[in-house]
Amino acid sequence: MSEPKAPTPTPGDTYKGWLFKWTNYIKGYQRRWFVLSNGLLSYYRTQAEMGHTCRGTINLATANIVVEDSCNFVISNGGAQTYHLKASTEVERQRWITALELAKAKAVSMQAESDESGDECPTSPPASGQGVGARNSEVQSTLRTLGSKVEDLSTCNDLIAKHGSALQRSLSELEGVRLGGDTSDKIRQVTERATLFRITSNAMINACRDFLALAQAHSKRWQKALQAEREQRVRLEETLEQLAKQHNHLERAFRGATVLPASQSNAAPDSKGSVPGKGDVSDEDDENEFFDAMEDVQEFITVPADPKYHRRSGSNVSGISSEIGMDDQSLDEQSLASNPESPQSQEIEPVRKRRTRIPDKPNYSLNLWSIMKNCIGKELSKIPMPVNFNEPLSMLQRLSEDLEYSDLLDKAAKCQSSLEQLCYVAAFTVSSYSTTVHRTGKPFNPLLGETFELDRLRESGYRSLCEQVSHHPPAAAHHAISERGWTLRQEIALASKFRGKYLSIMPLGSIHCIFEKSGNHYSWKKVTTTVHNIIVGKLWIDQSGEIDVVNHKTGDRCHLKFAPYSYFSRDVARKVTGVVTDKEGKAHYVLSGTWDEKMECSRVMQSSRGGENGTEGRQKTVYQTLKARELWRKTPLPEGAETMYYFSSLALTLNEPEEGVAPTDSRLRPDQRLMEQGRWEEANAEKQRLEEKQRSVRREREREAARTANSTEEGKTESEEDNYKALWFERTEDPATGEPTHIYKGGYWEAKEQSNWECCPDIF
Repeated sequence: MSEPKAPTPTPGDTYKGWLFKWTNYIKGYQRRWFVLSNGLLSYYRTQAEMGHTCRGTINLATANIVVEDSCNFVISNGGAQTYHLKASTEVERQRWITALELAKAKAVSMQAESDESGDECPTSPPASGQGVGARNSEVQSTLRTLGSKVEDLSTCNDLIAKHGSALQRSLSELEGVRLGGDTSDKIRQVTERATLFRITSNAMINACRDFLALAQAHSKRWQKALQAEREQRVRLEETLEQLAKQHNHLERAFRGATVLPASQSNAAPDSKGSVPGKGDVSDEDDENEFFDAMEDVQEFITVPADPKYHRRSGSNVSGISSEIGMDDQSLDEQSLASNPESPQSQEIEPVRKRRTRIPDKPNYSLNLWSIMKNCIGKELSKIPMPVNFNEPLSMLQRLSEDLEYSDLLDKAAKCQSSLEQLCYVAAFTVSSYSTTVHRTGKPFNPLLGETFELDRLRESGYRSLCEQVSHHPPAAAHHAISERGWTLRQEIALASKFRGKYLSIMPLGSIHCIFEKSGNHYSWKKVTTTVHNIIVGKLWIDQSGEIDVVNHKTGDRCHLKFAPYSYFSRDVARKVTGVVTDKEGKAHYVLSGTWDEKMECSRVMQSSRGGENGTEGRQKTVYQTLKARELWRKTPLPEGAETMYYFSSLALTLNEPEEGVAPTDSRLRPDQRLMEQGRWEEANAEKQRLEEKQRSVRREREREAARTANSTEEGKTESEEDNYKALWFERTEDPATGEPTHIYKGGYWEAKEQSNWECCPDIF
């Protein structure tokens, strides 16, 4: 009571007073004179020392203030300086806390304003190297200031709640006090707490006022910064576009003088900043091609070719006559015109009317985690799975779905140029994935010796045969032959791993396509399929990896890249790009599209190395191309496909009962048929019976192999793959790649004509 109470502190005021400061364990707390001014807290032994000796100073802009109990609090700047202080009363402690918090907020604000000085009304745009940094500094300073204001509001809110409760308790106690000796003490306590509550409330109101004013002041600055960013981005896009064009023009000038005048004439309007014409790169393309540092960097860039390539013949352009000549539209127009969509389908009536619906998928609930928790890291083919995870098709039937767009191979067979043919073959490889985009169900694992025939000779001119030639690892051989001049064969073995959140399926083996007329032999491999959100969330499928389609006769090659899905990518989802090159590595066509919708092809007129990529130091190749032409587009799914496992029109017919097929055909699998009919419980029981039957046959085969080995005094027992012989395929060395594979040896279709299936095992 001997010292007058200081007035309520306001921002900018100097606040002084006595506090007890902890010195050491011997002396304990010692009384010191503290002065708060301009964001600095200094202390002295006495008031007389203020003129000559300061014992210590701490900057509140970087300090942290922590309240310990009713009278104690701590001020620290991160370890270098820490003051443990104690006020004489709780009211005095709160006055100091309020003054310190307000001084800290003002210090932070002043520091931010000093960092932002000069940015309010710039007389000229900042340099490109400094503009972004200055704007970043401004934003960061603003965020720091706003953060400190929010902390002030939070602190004041907590204090109001605390002291409001204390005031309420004191008032309650006062009501119960009768006239007595402690009446004056209670009244004084209530008065002090009411004063404390008023101080805190005023501080909170002031903090709110400052916060609102600061937000209003910075809203205009943010708008200006956003507009400056947009303008700078437009300037950068225009600069990059001009650099790419100038690079191409200079390269043309270097290669042939006859190209230079037209290039210069075309470049002149752009140098004035005019709107890009037909032969220029659009703003959207620039965004996807040049500013993708956080994504998987593209290997090349395509730009529209100079309009003269569309007007001139090969004899008028020196140095590129072999590129254009009379064939400058061979793929883009002539080939497409000479290959109408399956003319035979209009001339020949189908041998039978195929079904267009199957029973709707039942709505069965299933606890995925109870089944999958013990399967993490295991081979998928070795996990006993209920049919609830399946779709009513076997893996052999899914493999036959690769022929969904066989018309692409029909068109390829008619091409005169091997490079054009390669474009259609590449589009065919991509089209085989379009059926998987919504197909999250697992196909049935085929039994060893199981077959599937797909006879579309009358409708589409081809027929195919699949056979399961190995069970562990699961592998299927496929052979298709067309009357329209092509043969397709493949052996695919699946390697799969369940990783908890996703399932990866890695197809192993090669696919071969041979054209009868030209003798061109193409081969390629499949990419990895990933099923995401296995346990939680909606299932979705992605395809990722790279494919090289190689012509073993000519050395031509098409490199396809399936971009994996990324949340941060600006590219379209499921994107596929590719380049068709000859044996010397010269690019002739560029392919682009998505594996679930369409593929397009553009002829390359000129190619050049682009500028350095800043993130990886690699150079991109810039291709000047003609207008893109569509090679393939996905056929829409039939009506109601979402209730029919998202089957395509072809997939709906694959399990349709058909007379005359082999007794090992997938259509005759009882568990698969029961599932298609919606009788899932019976299907599960039948599936377990077939799997146990297969295991019994395998054990008997191994015992027979062991007896054979003992009788011949051999020291080893053959594996299942060695002692099992496929019925319609034979294991041999691939003539093109030298890899061991199963190739169709013939006899199936002859056996079907004679209805002679005595050689087929009883697997069902």
